[in-house]
Amino acid sequence: MRYIRTASLKRLFSLKRRFDKEISKERDYNSEENKPTAPPPTENLRKPNWKCFSFEEIFAATNGFSSDNIVGKGGFAEVYRGVLEDGQAIAVKTLSKSANDERKEKEFLTEIGTLGHVCHTNVTALLGCCIDNGLYLIFQFSSKGSVASLLHDEKMSVDWKTRHKIAVGIARGLHYLHKSCPRRIIHRDIKASNVLLTVDFEPQISDFGLAKWLPSQWTHHSIAPIEGTFGHLAPEYFMHGVVDEKTDVFAFGVLLLELISGKKPVDGSHQSLHSWAKPILNLGEFKELIDPRLGNGYDATQLSRLAFAASLCIRASPIWRPSMSEVLDVMLMEEEIDKEKWKMPKEEEEDQEEFWGFEDLECEYDSSSSTSLHEIISSGST
Repeated sequence: MRYIRTASLKRLFSLKRRFDKEISKERDYNSEENKPTAPPPTENLRKPNWKCFSFEEIFAATNGFSSDNIVGKGGFAEVYRGVLEDGQAIAVKTLSKSANDERKEKEFLTEIGTLGHVCHTNVTALLGCCIDNGLYLIFQFSSKGSVASLLHDEKMSVDWKTRHKIAVGIARGLHYLHKSCPRRIIHRDIKASNVLLTVDFEPQISDFGLAKWLPSQWTHHSIAPIEGTFGHLAPEYFMHGVVDEKTDVFAFGVLLLELISGKKPVDGSHQSLHSWAKPILNLGEFKELIDPRLGNGYDATQLSRLAFAASLCIRASPIWRPSMSEVLDVMLMEEEIDKEKWKMPKEEEEDQEEFWGFEDLECEYDSSSSTSLHEIISSGST
């Protein structure tokens, strides 16, 4: 594989030695500019423990990459469940034999480079990689699967407490990627199938194949071709290819609506979830959003906060969307929300209504190129 450079991978794994120094330079979460009332606890930062696995190790763990251990296939990758000698369950991701697209190989390596700078409880843990006989990424195996597989399983009903925990955890993970990570990372594909759940339902953001680093001096990044997932794409992204933190904020708003309502991002009639929810949010009738499976089993205050946060996140103009610091503030602060702070000028509201008057503009965009790594992993783990 022409893109693999051993020296680059060695530099990647040397990050472990430098990580403590990087953390000491972490941006102050409680800065005067963005001061949330409920910062993520310091124990959310995990010390990385990356390892370069031998091919023999992962070959034995997956029983020779047995077809019985395949937990899913994506557009260019296969993922196998495995068990190491010490009993740890792992997920091994490798390019499928049919994947000869150089761009996909680059995306595959991007995931290594991006996750090499990431260490947080609410971001999936990269255990290591293998560069013998191909290229393999090794992750912790998530026994609870993805948020999508859990939330949309007709045989199960996820309680409100769990949904709220998942929402807060994802928000904290995104805040870390945007503000506190040694590299400023834009995920670009935030969705329920790209969030894994640990055994105690702690969410972990996964699948960084489309992620982008943004230098601190850049306000945004222009991207072509446009990639992502139908129903989650921010307007400025699918219309102009503009990417920054607000791209992830929009997708998070859709994910909040999915957690609240239990509905999928796009229904059978091709209507997007945010278009369905927008008039309900504007009227403040948040109870109308609740998943019928919950009945009255939800916290009304938490619902109000999550729904209001979602309404801010899915605004058409990125200028009027909050940062993830502000999203956490809205979701968790004990004081009453100052809604006047978020009130848009009348002309801006009219522009918003005009934009959303177009009937689900995303429907004209074919985003079939996006396939979730851990949608693959989780498909066989619930």
